[in-house]
Amino acid sequence: MPADNAEIAALFDRYADLLEIQDANPFRVRAYRNAARVVSGSPRSMAELLAEGRDLEELPGIGKDLAAKIATIVRTGALPQLEQLQQRVPRALSDLMGLPGLGPKRVKLLYRELNIRSIEDLQRAARSGALEKLPGFGAKTIARILGGIESRGSVPQRFKLADAEQAAAPLVAYLEKIRGVKTVTVAGSYRRRRDTVGDLDILVTARRGTPVMRRFTRYDAVAEVLSAGATRASVRLRNGMQVDLRLVPEASYGAALYYFTGSKAHNIAVRKIAVGKGLKINEYGVYRGARRIAGRSEAELFAAVNLPYVPPELRENRGEIETARNGKLPELVSLADLRGDLHAHTTASDGHDTLAAMAGAARTLGYAYLAITDHTRQVRVAHGLNARELRAHFAAIDRLNAGFRDFRLLKSAEVDILDDGSLDLPAALLAEMDVVVAAAHYHLALSAERQTARILKALDNRCVHVLAHPTTRLINQRPEFSADMQKIFAAAAERHVAMEINAQPERLDLDDIQARAACAAGCKLVISSDAHSAAGLANLRYGVDQARRAWLSKEDVLNTLPLDRLLQTFHH
Repeated sequence: MPADNAEIAALFDRYADLLEIQDANPFRVRAYRNAARVVSGSPRSMAELLAEGRDLEELPGIGKDLAAKIATIVRTGALPQLEQLQQRVPRALSDLMGLPGLGPKRVKLLYRELNIRSIEDLQRAARSGALEKLPGFGAKTIARILGGIESRGSVPQRFKLADAEQAAAPLVAYLEKIRGVKTVTVAGSYRRRRDTVGDLDILVTARRGTPVMRRFTRYDAVAEVLSAGATRASVRLRNGMQVDLRLVPEASYGAALYYFTGSKAHNIAVRKIAVGKGLKINEYGVYRGARRIAGRSEAELFAAVNLPYVPPELRENRGEIETARNGKLPELVSLADLRGDLHAHTTASDGHDTLAAMAGAARTLGYAYLAITDHTRQVRVAHGLNARELRAHFAAIDRLNAGFRDFRLLKSAEVDILDDGSLDLPAALLAEMDVVVAAAHYHLALSAERQTARILKALDNRCVHVLAHPTTRLINQRPEFSADMQKIFAAAAERHVAMEINAQPERLDLDDIQARAACAAGCKLVISSDAHSAAGLANLRYGVDQARRAWLSKEDVLNTLPLDRLLQTFHH
């Protein structure tokens, strides 16, 4: 099985880590970081593109050398240059960079001054007082490092939803091709579209005698077979993810799909309802005594306990059962409901495609509008634009729009919120924009009180229409910043500022819980891709997943509106 996108990106990121520790050319380091982001964010697998004969140099920021390295990884699962570099730099040093408070500069310092080569070395140095003698290692930093070390392994590894999808899709396709297999479905938190996935639960129906279990355990991406039986097998993939496969009879398929989709809390609550009706629900069906009365489909199971069908995204025991009983479940927003995307970047800042290419991709997706939100000057690492450059950018947008009849690029920017809550552009320029998207990128370690005050001041600016990635989290990398989100939601609702569900797979911010809280506080929301390439526009669906988990209907999401009504809402 060829390496998937997550595996390729992980190898590039590790290579970049080790290059940074070695003080390599920063442009070289940045190239590998960019390649990791491009690969992990691609809606198509690199293996598929290569199999189709596509030139990987067409990908943004991927030159001849990187394209060849991607092809090597797809073919062999390894990056020879990384293996060579790891012989010169202890592999554990890049693991240290995963701890809070440690970046490449500090890891280099630890290695050179204290010869720290492992997490165990670091822990001993922190407890002995040796770290305190190094510049930049104050008491708070050391406490954060120790806390990060202690928490490692205490939480089971969870994979980003998009990474889980990269592993699941080719495996499902492989299983579906086995002669005699009828259906293959991924259940569990993957089907509920949680932002992270612990493992994959796959259900299969097949004709008697189909060798599905044997073929499953021989799948090329399997690193270890954990168990193998006639109707159940469990494996661990090369990326570390566990996959459990169950062969179920068609008469029990709906019950098994329901049972293994979960969540556990939801299932327990529905089983209690069943018990009150003299029924029993398990993975094989719904039973009255010894007689199975339902189980072939999920709809059949819900009907047996007098409940309407509850979409998988809502099955978390957060009120969906009582709401369903009362016939008040919302009609959840869908990808087809979205009329446009309100957060996208071009080559003018840190994007990889031109204005024309982004417009073309958005039109191909059927959108009526796309907001171009290149960074402003404060975000120097992303080549942020100053006022003069933005006005020239807007003129280019006007020229393109002159050639469209059924589509419009919106003049916008991802305007940085400064540490005091002011914005990175003058009010006169903000007033020229169709939509102003404000975002915090720096000063994320402020106290909750200062961070809240900072965001509230930004929301007080009458030009602001959307607060982008409101909690600033990065999944498995950076937690939410400390802030009173309820105060922020209340202020945003009062000032008619929409909260964003940022659909970048590493963000998904707001998450489902925060998005539901924002809606309950009276906020409107937008679902935006934060695309940095034409291909990145396809990530919008991950934002829709979180919106559905948040119980949002199309009426809660502003970019389901046609363009004229959207602009009226922003400029009321």
